[in-house]
Amino acid sequence: MPLTVRPRRKRSTRIIVTLLSGLLPVVLGSVILYMQAERTLQQSSLHTAEEALRQFELMLDNTAQSARELLPLAGQPCASATLALREQVTQRPFVRSTNLVWDNNLYCSSLFGDYNEAVIPGNYNQGKLWLMNGNPVTPNTALLVYRLSEGRGGALTTLDGYHLSNVLRLIGRHTLLLLQVGDNWLTADGTVHQGPLPALPVAQSMLNSSRYAFSVSAGFPEGEIWEYMSDEYPPLFSLLMFFGVVSGAIGHVIQKRSTSPTHEMLRAMEAGEFIPYFQPVVHGDSRQWSGAEVLMRWNHPKEGLVRPDLFIPFAEHSGLIVPMTRALMQQTAALLAPMSPGFAAPFHIGINITASHCQDLELIEDCREFLAAFAPGSVSLVLELTERELIVPTDTTHQLFEQLHALGVKIAIDDFGTGHSSLGYLRKFNVDFLKIDQSFVAMIGIDALSRHILDSIIELSAKLDLGIVAEGVETQEQADYLAAHHVNFLQGYLFGRPMPAADFIDALSNH
Repeated sequence: MPLTVRPRRKRSTRIIVTLLSGLLPVVLGSVILYMQAERTLQQSSLHTAEEALRQFELMLDNTAQSARELLPLAGQPCASATLALREQVTQRPFVRSTNLVWDNNLYCSSLFGDYNEAVIPGNYNQGKLWLMNGNPVTPNTALLVYRLSEGRGGALTTLDGYHLSNVLRLIGRHTLLLLQVGDNWLTADGTVHQGPLPALPVAQSMLNSSRYAFSVSAGFPEGEIWEYMSDEYPPLFSLLMFFGVVSGAIGHVIQKRSTSPTHEMLRAMEAGEFIPYFQPVVHGDSRQWSGAEVLMRWNHPKEGLVRPDLFIPFAEHSGLIVPMTRALMQQTAALLAPMSPGFAAPFHIGINITASHCQDLELIEDCREFLAAFAPGSVSLVLELTERELIVPTDTTHQLFEQLHALGVKIAIDDFGTGHSSLGYLRKFNVDFLKIDQSFVAMIGIDALSRHILDSIIELSAKLDLGIVAEGVETQEQADYLAAHHVNFLQGYLFGRPMPAADFIDALSNH
């Protein structure tokens, strides 16, 4: 009897371990994606609130300036001041009407001339701003009134609610965005509500103006995190499922074999199985070769060439990516350095780095040794920041990038426009190049939205004086479009697939 029970127990244990190995990356990955989506939405709402606050303050600067220029006219007869009131309306883009006040009585209006209406200071938040739900001229239409008083005189300038709701609608098109003045608050549809500001369910950000008596609140509706994940992360969920299957298979194999992926990669490093492949990069205008991106491949003795997406994540997770990159740089220098005296212009060599490379300063010495192998001034080393892991700015990272630039090493953001931290990298690091993700290039002539995003990235790079590289160029139409938009460098199958060193050196000799 024990002879039959014992094997069943072992088999069930193996099944449980395999299932747990497969479910663990799926569950943990889903949790991480959820947290990342939540953080991304929080950053998005904060950025939206900041931009809305800035726009409203610009509008109120215009309105307040008008009130300051009219205040000296308070107390003068309306007939002599009407022209000045109307001039302010025509000269100021956001000012809808102007008014003069004396002893808390509105006696002169740009709309009606002589007028008589009591002004109640208590209606104005901090005595300055009043968000109204219309007036007799335009009932049920939002109106923001700015009040400036001095002694017995005062000036009132009004800002049309159309401009306010337009800001809420355009800036907050993907968020819930609210403007609050005192007890009143405005929504994007132009409706003024009274009472406490409602709490926004997801990623609420509230900012108070430091110069005017209003605040802005941005957030998302209930369930937005899951909706964001379903819209933005389907490939990642597929990747999680794939890794779940791979992890389950590995867990099953590990129970029979003692060799783990980390041990296998250590063995492969010692055997020199990680080799460089080169993909040409060409000038956008002349289509002449300007350099190449160095890509890592695993030449497995049994499996042949292993796709990088099957081993790079393990290398990053285990910390092996740093020595693997160092070995890749040494191989590249040994292969290309003998040709460098013949380079007519600095040959750009792009190498990917991750957050693991930025934890210490060892990368500086690696780059120094790499450049020293080439003829002086013959190559330009470009380190491409990948975003599989977030690079956290610290004193070490800032020192690292400063010393790299001092060596003449250039920094590029890889797959720009897809990572969640690309814009953050532009602020925190001194970047030289942007690499447009191939997903945007592929949509040239197909998807208008992606083309607009592509044009915006190109325009952004021009404004920031950054070089720009377009990846994944596969058709002549794409190449012509990018060249017409002054993209500096092009990379893709149209100009050459990733190739082993011997083929690349042979092709380079012909170019």
